[in-house]
Amino acid sequence: MAEPGVIWLLLLLAAVAAYPFVLEALRKPMDEAARRSAPGQFAALSQGKTHYQWHGSAQGPVAVCIHGLTTPSFVWGGVAKGLVRMGYRVLTYDHFGRGWSDRPKGAQDRAFFLRQLEDLLADQKVQGDLTVIGYSMGGAIATVFAARHPDRIRHLILLAPAGAGKVGASLAERLVRLPGIGAWLMLLRYPTILRQGLAAEKDMASSVPGIGTLQAAQLDWRGFVPAVRESLRGILSETLGADHRALSTASVPTLAIWGAADEVIPLAASEILTGWNGDLRNHVIEGAGHGLTYTHTDDVLSAIEGFAKA
Repeated sequence: MAEPGVIWLLLLLAAVAAYPFVLEALRKPMDEAARRSAPGQFAALSQGKTHYQWHGSAQGPVAVCIHGLTTPSFVWGGVAKGLVRMGYRVLTYDHFGRGWSDRPKGAQDRAFFLRQLEDLLADQKVQGDLTVIGYSMGGAIATVFAARHPDRIRHLILLAPAGAGKVGASLAERLVRLPGIGAWLMLLRYPTILRQGLAAEKDMASSVPGIGTLQAAQLDWRGFVPAVRESLRGILSETLGADHRALSTASVPTLAIWGAADEVIPLAASEILTGWNGDLRNHVIEGAGHGLTYTHTDDVLSAIEGFAKA
């Protein structure tokens, strides 16, 4: 029979092991009751229910805006208004695991994100002549979509895009990609890491009111943190050289907009993308960090408008 001290130690270890998973189970589910206050509409797609919104009139060229790793489609609030003023009809949507969309389990690689986007466009009967705009991880999704469907693209616009190499190179970020222990570490530590990052940005100007509070609220929902981890292990582990070379071969007009002070996707990534696609045009916004979509919205819109008119 085991000694009482050993039994207590085993119980303590079991509690520590279970703690982050219990916290995750206690988070709010994204269900029909939760969606009653959601703006926009929902599409029942092959992988689950997707939240989307149309902005602007039913006329005009379509711009599809694809958000990044942790901030759902509300990140486009300021940009979408500016695009509507330019005459675009703008489609925004939430990736699975974020915002008001479902939380399917499993890998979040290029096939996963492409399927959601292609399903949504088919559901909405959207064909070609698209301006596709991707931010951060959304830049990687936009890239692989455009490389797969170059004939459907009018303009490809990438804001601080992932795809030049693996995002997350620290020891902790590498550990969360590991099977088993990675899921435990992610659930245990990531909420604190995200809140600390948001606190550092709380005084920044934003075209999306209360964006830090909105971002932090994502942590209240079950499935958000696991989705972030699966994206880190999936599409954000991919290097998209072949896709960018395909864009060059297909002569897809492509603009990449960078923040000069971005520490997440550093400006050096622009040189890598240009090496793959010599026709890609780069635009740098001085003083902008990774949040350029909402912190430097007017600069972003100005760059987009100039590129579209060129």
